Amino acid sequence: MRCNRLNFQVTEGIGFLGLRLLLAWEFFEAGMEKWNGQNWFSQIQDQFPFPLNYIPTDLSWGLAMGAELVLPFLLVLGLFTRFSSFVLATLIAVAWYSLHADAGYNVCDNGYKLVLIYLVMLIPLITQGAGTLSLDSALRKKYSTNKWLKYL
Repeated sequence: MRCNRLNFQVTEGIGFLGLRLLLAWEFFEAGMEKWNGQNWFSQIQDQFPFPLNYIPTDLSWGLAMGAELVLPFLLVLGLFTRFSSFVLATLIAVAWYSLHADAGYNVCDNGYKLVLIYLVMLIPLITQGAGTLSLDSALRKKYSTNKWLKYL
């Protein structure tokens, strides 16, 4: 019985690691495009949902770029995975609403397919965490008495 539990933990860990690595790559690429590109948020600021449409575009550009550059590293490590995944899901939802939905920028034939794929991939990380092959899991095991670490 113990062997089956261990096998499940390893395969579950590999599955979540694969999700984390793929999402980290995709979001980091988007962050690098922002890092190397021009701030085009001012062209679409009126399409941002309230209250984001009142945030200065330089600030929102920096926050989006920073999230897309830093949070993927946390995903790779499996550290603060639920938080990182939630922030990235929020970021991609705002991007879809502001840019992909009505602005004519379509990654796929329909403007929502890729965004929906990312959101569906982020849901297990938000709801279940990083899996066993992660720093979150190691911290939970090491500090098992801390009731707040169960949310990692």
